[in-house]
Amino acid sequence: MIPAEGPARIALFGVVLAAVLLLAWAGRLLAGALRQPAVIGEVALGMAAGPLVVAVAGPGAARALPLDWLSWCGHAGLVLYLVGVIHELRLAAPLVRGRAVGWTAAGALAVPMLAGSAVAVWALAGDEPGLRGTAPASALVVFLAVSLSVTAVPVLARILSERDLVGTRAGVLSMTVATVTDAVAWLLVTLAVSLATGGLGNVAVLTAVTAAALTGAVAVRRALGTAPLLRLPARLPRAAAVLLAVWALAAAAAMRSWGLTEILGAALAALALPLTAPAPADGPARGGGADPWARPVRLVAGAGRLLVPVFFVVTGFTVFAEPFAVAPWAAIVLVTLLGMAGKVGGAYAGARLGGEPPGMALRLGVLLNTRGLTELVVLQIGHEAGILTPAMFLALAVMALVTTAATGPSYALLQRPRRPRGTAPVPVAQNGGLR
Repeated sequence: MIPAEGPARIALFGVVLAAVLLLAWAGRLLAGALRQPAVIGEVALGMAAGPLVVAVAGPGAARALPLDWLSWCGHAGLVLYLVGVIHELRLAAPLVRGRAVGWTAAGALAVPMLAGSAVAVWALAGDEPGLRGTAPASALVVFLAVSLSVTAVPVLARILSERDLVGTRAGVLSMTVATVTDAVAWLLVTLAVSLATGGLGNVAVLTAVTAAALTGAVAVRRALGTAPLLRLPARLPRAAAVLLAVWALAAAAAMRSWGLTEILGAALAALALPLTAPAPADGPARGGGADPWARPVRLVAGAGRLLVPVFFVVTGFTVFAEPFAVAPWAAIVLVTLLGMAGKVGGAYAGARLGGEPPGMALRLGVLLNTRGLTELVVLQIGHEAGILTPAMFLALAVMALVTTAATGPSYALLQRPRRPRGTAPVPVAQNGGLR
């Protein structure tokens, strides 16, 4: 029997954590061999680990594992990873503006949210408690609407880089639209969790705490933007990364103590960072106003990205350890079809209204259909808040994996003619510019 604390439990935790990280590495290798984003392999192997261990060793195996410590690691990884994501969203926000961005973002957000709301109505109207769960109807509707509208900005950026699309019209537009839609999506995730845990009263608390916290984050950013402190991340990037990680984890813990989501803690840490180094009065800044926190943020996000696969393994043990009486095939098919149709169709319609030609509009829809790790993090938050049942979680996770896996091959089919490798991408200002 494993003691609750002590050397034996610490040793077991170390062994299990190493095994999880090794499993994630194997998943990345498998995904690379299949020419898929790394997250596909990490999620597939991670979430399958729990049911496989329980099937082979019995339910007692899960009870013997330090799942509470693993869950803490997963949450810490999530917070640190989100610091990098939100910082990246802030950097990408001013890339482009105009009619095409506004209409495409509106379509890529509104239509998938309507599709998600339709899934919620279907679940609420049915007599299947395994899909409906016990969450308030308002929380379920908001959360499912958000779940079908997410685009994974980090995975999208990797796909754009691998296919030499960075700097092209499709690349810049898709990245900018994904930034806008995900910023709105995270706000709505927080709203859904608040509705599930405390109703409108908790939303009022959320509003007050968020306003106060944002005011504090702005004050911290102004302090960090002064000349003496701006030199800290450049001279001591590792020390700055440690301070940033501690600040993010402390902010996340404070938000959880208020009954709010830890997303706010990650957001506060990211929003408190100055994006550019201002030029001194006697001449241009060294580095040309580059992001002074770029390297510390990369270190923090990299550490978080390393630990996020722990999230998936814990999910496999906590969500899928008990076998389903009947696989939710109807929900899987419905969610996947509506997820793909809503995102591709909504982005296509919005881009067309924004003045894009049909080919470009379809390319944008395919690129924005990437869900990836961001979607799976959102789903885990919904499950822990009691909004998603295991069956609904499974249906949405399958949708996330299918849409992410389909993005690269689908875009390759649409790319006619293909640009030869090694040639320069078409600048954004060409091809008519942004409208």
